[in-house]
Amino acid sequence: MLLGALVLLTVGLLMVGGVAWWAVDHYTGKVDRISGVFPTKVPAAAQPAPSDGGQTFLLVGVDSRSALPTTGRDAKAPQWRYGAQRSDTMMLVHLPADHSGAYVVSLPRDAWVDIPGHGRAKLNAAFSWGGPPLLIDTVQRLTKVRVDHLAVIDWEGFKKLTDSVGGVDLVVDGVSRHMDGTQALAYVRERHHLPRGDFDRTHRQQYFLRTLLAKVMRPSTFSNPAKAAEVLDDLTAAVSVDDRLGDGDLRALLWDNKKVRPGNMVFMNAPVKGTDTISGQSVVLLDHGAGAELWRAMREDALDLYLQSHDADLLGATAP
Repeated sequence: MLLGALVLLTVGLLMVGGVAWWAVDHYTGKVDRISGVFPTKVPAAAQPAPSDGGQTFLLVGVDSRSALPTTGRDAKAPQWRYGAQRSDTMMLVHLPADHSGAYVVSLPRDAWVDIPGHGRAKLNAAFSWGGPPLLIDTVQRLTKVRVDHLAVIDWEGFKKLTDSVGGVDLVVDGVSRHMDGTQALAYVRERHHLPRGDFDRTHRQQYFLRTLLAKVMRPSTFSNPAKAAEVLDDLTAAVSVDDRLGDGDLRALLWDNKKVRPGNMVFMNAPVKGTDTISGQSVVLLDHGAGAELWRAMREDALDLYLQSHDADLLGATAP
């Protein structure tokens, strides 16, 4: 359910320094590709222009309600079926042109938005009603940011990614706790007992992802060749990406961002005004004024400057 897909985008960093580059060629070729994920027949006025620099990925964690994996090359159930899956987690990840880091912005799943052809509803309904194309169309119209690529992972992949690195150590209520995949999934899904509900929940997801990245990128992860092969196999098996992201593109992406580390990554929530109840549903109200400035900075590849002059709901050292 969480976006271990970001691991795929950075896992090559260690391979450049410690594992033969042939491994990058081998494992990028094993990543599952999804066809037809980008929207078609969208009016020209609703098509966002390419950003001024860098690339933007939409990372999606899917609540498939399926006992079988639905993403990655081991998928045994449909990745999308009308009404059966919702995008439980959505993050826009912008990789700047200067390869200085990464900016991760969580989009509230309950954000009350316009969904093309369906009227106003929660953002996560877009995936349920129209799969990746409708979700991408909805996000692009909302932000006016061009989505260059998509990566998707489901609950089964989330747990497998966590277990493949031996679990993670997370600080909860001031106490460090070691969690396996099942425990980590419960941690990132919790919201009802958190002070800010879903807003703290997204920070938990970001905190987990940052911690997982840090563990994957430790030299000890790849010191044992057999273990390294197992981890890389699990990582590339769990994620599905769009078929526009070819093997050469993925290798170039890994090479260009080889100096990026978790410490160079900024995690934040999209600007919101608060919550409300609409048509009997608990929804999140986005702050469209503040959001417009954030999305413009993303389009202009200027998020570093944006953060110097704007307050943002940033992830701290830990999460609630």
